[in-house]
Amino acid sequence: MSFTDRRRALETRLRVGLASLGLMAGCSAPPPPSPAARTAEPTPTATPAQPVAAAAKAATASDVPVKLPPPGPVRNWTEVRLQAAHRLVAANPNGTYMGVPPEPLLGIPVLEIELNGDGSVRRIVFLRHPQEAKDTSKLAEAAVYRAAPFGDVSRLPKPWRFTETFLFNHERKFKPRTLDQ
Repeated sequence: MSFTDRRRALETRLRVGLASLGLMAGCSAPPPPSPAARTAEPTPTATPAQPVAAAAKAATASDVPVKLPPPGPVRNWTEVRLQAAHRLVAANPNGTYMGVPPEPLLGIPVLEIELNGDGSVRRIVFLRHPQEAKDTSKLAEAAVYRAAPFGDVSRLPKPWRFTETFLFNHERKFKPRTLDQ
């Protein structure tokens, strides 16, 4: 049995188990809330530890630009890529998803992002356009510009560029592949 077959079998068992739990949970309804509880204000949730995650939660609509905190210092290209992936998710809260990417994916554009020394985007080169859903390339490009800058790279070796793969699902939401590595 191949790895893919084992993974699919495990995912199927997991889905069946979760569906069973959902059915069992639906058998007993919680008691109705008291009149006082219905009028009470919801309690605020704890704030995330990372400021980038907090900025992502602050946005409520995809058209509203998210104010990201300044990027942190980076010591190598691995840190640049990881910080960029987190900023991509934070800057595009309604255009991203987390979790396991679905099979098949709608589109997989691959972008090479060239930076200036201050971490701003100098230019973007498309290394791969999807065969279907060609609009996902433009969505990925716009997401990069919204998430910039990516941190001061002037002390890192040139060329100041990195590659990011965008995994788009059928809702046209993406996940940076760097977060799966």
